[in-house]
Amino acid sequence: MQSSIFFRTTRILVVATSLSALGACGYEAGAQLDTGSFGNATLNNTQIQNGELNYTVALANRFSEEVPNMVNFEFNSSELDQEARTILTEQANWIRQFPEVRFRVYGHTDKVGSSAYNKRLGLRRAQAAVRFLTSQGIDRSRLEAVASFGETRPLVVTEDPERRNRRTVTEVTGFVGRHPTVLDGKYAQIIYRDYVASAVAETKLTGVGATPGGGVAAAVE
Repeated sequence: MQSSIFFRTTRILVVATSLSALGACGYEAGAQLDTGSFGNATLNNTQIQNGELNYTVALANRFSEEVPNMVNFEFNSSELDQEARTILTEQANWIRQFPEVRFRVYGHTDKVGSSAYNKRLGLRRAQAAVRFLTSQGIDRSRLEAVASFGETRPLVVTEDPERRNRRTVTEVTGFVGRHPTVLDGKYAQIIYRDYVASAVAETKLTGVGATPGGGVAAAVE
């Protein structure tokens, strides 16, 4: 009787330990932060330890809720049309107000064409989006990387041409490590900072620039 109880208890402990280990492995796989990538366990472990990961996920969700994070392309093209430029301008206005945050742009294609060609095309689309964001005054170093998933992650599963699959997606990936706010660990202040939807880019005209409230102020000479 006692032996039976002993073996049952041992099995329970083994199962519990195994489930715990599996749970830990799943958490370290990279999906929580690096959605769409193939994982970055070392980065994620560091972010989990210093509390950054939860704030990164929260800010990523906020970004996708407050501005469109995706632009679409014509067939076999990496040119930005007016709709894409309008969306990327919205993204740039948002990004500009959070200078402590890093972003990544992912390029995608539909299923038409070879995998190798589509991967190159997806990369060109992502690069086009990054170039436009930098033209709006975003520091290139904050656009952490440009990655392409080619045809491998469709929104609509079809072998036919599909505009919704021909896209780039801009995502929050983390925080600028050398920024003073980040050095002080004030992630919550970043997360809950007001976003001014009417904010505009600084003009290149001398003495004219965007005010903190989103208006334009001219210097008096």
